[in-house]
Amino acid sequence: MLNIENKVIAITGASSGIGEATAKLLARNGAKVLLGARRTEKLEKIVEEIHTSGGTAEFKAVDVTDREDVKAFIGFAKDKFDRVDVIFNNAGVMPLSPMNALKVEEWDTMINVNINGVLNGIAAALPIMEAQGGGQIINTASIGAHVVVPTSAVYSATKYAVWAISEGLRQESKIIRVTVISPGVVETELGSDITDEPTKGFLKELRKDALNPDTIASAVLYAVSQPDDVDVNEVIVRPIRQMM
Repeated sequence: MLNIENKVIAITGASSGIGEATAKLLARNGAKVLLGARRTEKLEKIVEEIHTSGGTAEFKAVDVTDREDVKAFIGFAKDKFDRVDVIFNNAGVMPLSPMNALKVEEWDTMINVNINGVLNGIAAALPIMEAQGGGQIINTASIGAHVVVPTSAVYSATKYAVWAISEGLRQESKIIRVTVISPGVVETELGSDITDEPTKGFLKELRKDALNPDTIASAVLYAVSQPDDVDVNEVIVRPIRQMM
């Protein structure tokens, strides 16, 4: 039996891609999921699909860069379902560009969403999990946390920060499971905000061998469904043809 039945799982970045696929898969396996993102019209549609399939799901708008907004998001899960077993800090952005393009506003956006968004999720969920005696924090990093390529310097830095934050939290906690999911190239909306034209072409070439988001959702399911005394610390999932 999977260790997932009736677990309350809050997911950010849940309006598409990995977040959407994960919410649907976890709900099919008996979890109670709370979907969060800024695009509530998409969240509403996904939740309706989950309900139609017999699953349990709610949604709430959340801006992960706003600490109080994230706290309210996790508080909603607690109020609705009486506990929070897992938070999947999945929201992220990837406007890749060469350093000398000096797209400093995009650097700030990546730092605010990819790093501060994860920290805000941890800050909201950790006190609840400690009070209830356990829980799991799952953070989406990237293969970019392990490999830097031209145009990925700032993005890779933010994802390495996610890895480092997760590892530090893992070492500090005796009752909280901490997992990092590091996807390789996946067919999602990530990167749709790239404004540097040559980099758009680079990503398009990479995505010729991209994974389906369902593959990453299965990795999350694996990490969540392990026994409570088993901590899957990191899962790297990439296409077999992806060399970096």
